[in-house]
Amino acid sequence: MWEATIYGLVLAFGLILPLGVQNVFVFNQGAGHRKFRHALPAVITAALCDTLLIMLAVAGVSLIVLTISWLKILLFIVGALFMLYMGWSIWRSRPDLPAAGEASLPAGKQIVFALSVSLLNPHAIMDTIGVIGTSSLRFEGLDKALFAGAAVAVSWVWFLGLCWMGRLIGGMDPSRRLLRHINKLSALIVWAMAGYIVIQLF
Repeated sequence: MWEATIYGLVLAFGLILPLGVQNVFVFNQGAGHRKFRHALPAVITAALCDTLLIMLAVAGVSLIVLTISWLKILLFIVGALFMLYMGWSIWRSRPDLPAAGEASLPAGKQIVFALSVSLLNPHAIMDTIGVIGTSSLRFEGLDKALFAGAAVAVSWVWFLGLCWMGRLIGGMDPSRRLLRHINKLSALIVWAMAGYIVIQLF
């Protein structure tokens, strides 16, 4: 029982720790909003999407993606195009004028963007299917449920913490100069990931 829980915690943390589009988006929402609760739509949506992907992976349903080649290619193409657009949106955003850019979005747009960066992110889906889904095969019954629950818990705690960290940094940067630099770096990271996806296609 403990083995499944600890394994799920460590594995999920190892997958979610590297900088990715989801992390960049959630952090930017925390940094761009004046109050932590205003960024919660992004956090909750990203965490719910991760929960869905983990459940599908553990149940074995998402393995279909790996067996249908055209679906996998389509996912990569759509994901790369969206990342290019998101990188451009972040690059041109103005954290000193929250309503003018993508750094701090209203609740509805936060949800749409969070859904997109979670469900149109090929690497996040492949990590979930290939690593969490495959690793869950070693467990059965209660152990499998504990493994999945631990992985889900890591996602929720991570996104809440990441958003909170963004809010703290945003609060220490009244001139918003640091946030402008963070946005530029975030855009470059997103574009680099889009480029990596395009390279994989060829």
